[in-house]
Amino acid sequence: MKNEEAGQAVSVGEDKIRVLIAKPGLDGHDRGARVIAGALRDAGMEVVYAGLHQTPEMIAEASIQEDVDVVGLSIHSGAHLTLFPRVMELLREGGKGDCMVVCGGIIPKADVPKLEEVGISLVFGPGTPLQKIVDQIRSNVAQRRA
Repeated sequence: MKNEEAGQAVSVGEDKIRVLIAKPGLDGHDRGARVIAGALRDAGMEVVYAGLHQTPEMIAEASIQEDVDVVGLSIHSGAHLTLFPRVMELLREGGKGDCMVVCGGIIPKADVPKLEEVGISLVFGPGTPLQKIVDQIRSNVAQRRA
């Protein structure tokens, strides 16, 4: 079976990658998150868009309920060093510590090691090619499932 829109082969019976995209905090800018959600859907992934103004608790709960493989967090407000570690903590507490968490938005390069320390797998900056995001998520999920 082939996903014509994405140009990617998807084998029948293959477990689709399930992704939750969320905008934590008071950030009201969601254009990038919606573009990413669309690109992941076009690539054959199942995407749940949680929307704006999500608390870490709401994000963790939705991730657990939806049994996602990946949580994608998008932020422009500068609160990533407060909100993202809390999401990671709640995922671990909820038994979802093995879930891959990626993020993007306006995140200073100096903060990337701090995010990696708390368990964020990948950090995507503005202008990252959509295919790179798709490929890196696929690769990381495949490694985790192996």
